[in-house]
Amino acid sequence: MTQGLKAPPSGIRLDEKDAAIVKGMLVRGDRQHDIAAWFGVNGGRIGEISTSAKFAEVKPADLVDLPPQGPYLSGRQSAELLAKLGFSYAAE
Repeated sequence: MTQGLKAPPSGIRLDEKDAAIVKGMLVRGDRQHDIAAWFGVNGGRIGEISTSAKFAEVKPADLVDLPPQGPYLSGRQSAELLAKLGFSYAAE
């Protein structure tokens, strides 16, 4: 097994507004996996919010302020859709 090979951090950080949306999505019954996909973060970040390890003081967002319920397109599905629309995601 190769050690030391980790992907660089995404740089995506959830703030209080995001945490409110996460909590609203959890109240609505969304799966943690789908919520993580919406935000582009590791599911552990959603778990931290779910257990109040992070953003304990933040209240859930109202239903009208939530994104549509998942599941969401996968990276592969998104790339296929973009290709059909004429967009290229290849490195230039």
